[in-house]
Order: sequence, then C-alpha cells, then structure tokens
Amino acid sequence: MEELGLSYVSALVVGLLGGVHCVGMCGGIVSALTFGLPEHERNCFTSLLPYQIAYNTGRICSYVVAGAIMGGIGMLLTDLMPIHLAQRILFGIAGIFMILLGLYLAGWWRVLSRVELAGSYLWKRIEPFGRKLLPVHTPGQALKIGLVWGWFPCGLVYSMLINAIAAGNMWNGAGVMLAFGLGTLPNLMLMGMLAGTMSKFVRSPLTRQIAGAMVVVFGFVTLWRAV
Repeated sequence: MEELGLSYVSALVVGLLGGVHCVGMCGGIVSALTFGLPEHERNCFTSLLPYQIAYNTGRICSYVVAGAIMGGIGMLLTDLMPIHLAQRILFGIAGIFMILLGLYLAGWWRVLSRVELAGSYLWKRIEPFGRKLLPVHTPGQALKIGLVWGWFPCGLVYSMLINAIAAGNMWNGAGVMLAFGLGTLPNLMLMGMLAGTMSKFVRSPLTRQIAGAMVVVFGFVTLWRAV
C-alpha cells in the first residue's frame, strides 16, 4: 500500500509539473474550444467554466481507460515471473522513463518526441472523430472532444502509462492515471480561462527547466524504489 500511495503521489506531482508541457501541446486545443461560442460567452468566466470542466473530464476519463489497459498488461507480466522481481523491473523501467520525461520537459533531451511520433499513427485514426465535433456549442460536445483528445500522442502521457503498468493491475493503473490527470487539471483549466497570461508564464524556459529537473528527481526516487 505504501508503494501504491507513492505511485499516486508521484503521478499527481508529475502531472502538475508537466503542465508546462500540457499548455504547449494542448493549450491551443483548449483555447479553440471556445471559438464557436458567442463573444459575450467567451468573455464570461461563468459561461466558459462548464465547457472547460466538460473537456477536461473527457480527457481524464480517456487517461483512466488507458491506465486500466496498461495496468492489466502489468498484471499479466507479474504472472510470468515472481511478483517482487516483476515489480522491481517495472519500477526500474518507470523510473528511467520519468528521467527521460524530465529531460524532455526541460528541453535538454527530446528523445521522447520519437515516442510521440509512434503514437501519431493511432492518432491519425482517432482525430477525424474529434474534428467532426467542432465548433463546440454545448458542454456535451466539449466532453466528447475531451474523450477523443485524451488519446493525443504525448510523451508526458506515455511516460505515465509506463508507471500504470508498474501499478500491477487494472484498478491501480487506472488510479495512477486518474491522479496524473488531476495533476494536469490546474494548468489546462487556467489555460482555458486565462490563455494569454498563463501561456507566457509556462512557456518560459526557466519554468520548463525547473519543472523538468524536479521530474528527473522523481525518476531517480522511483529507480531507488526499484533497487
């Protein structure tokens, strides 16, 4: 239970720190959600809020489904070898990916962009469904777009899915991705409501480097758990 708790906390914090990447990757999508709304609604906080909540709810639901799938794969792996050995191997892989993620966020080494390229093949099949839902006129449409965009090829998400495998079963894998999704929520919600100010701050090289360095530290902690 202690290991699982640490996995949830790590996922939450990485989601929060990785928000600098989320704004760069998904900020345009979040902002585009409101383009089809009347101007008086776009300029009203209370009018925008239901759309942002719906979009992010759909996005996080997709993360949870993907986490459950990866957690199920982890459960199969633990059946193939002694559970303690399997957990150490999976945590070791998760730690390595988290270090790579930190380097990627900071802009020091963009190796995970190749992982995103691999995911783009799946995205080509999913993206047309989201395009048909634009422009958005109701929160229900925003929810559906969130469900689609949750599968957007993203090195940050893919790295956390490796952690979902290490969680060991479907429920725990889903929990890891739920914690991660909640961690990304503040940045993307603020991006949707305060696009200009938020974008300028999180795109700052210093902000990205600090966040990336902290994620690297979490990666080394995960590796230490594996050892």
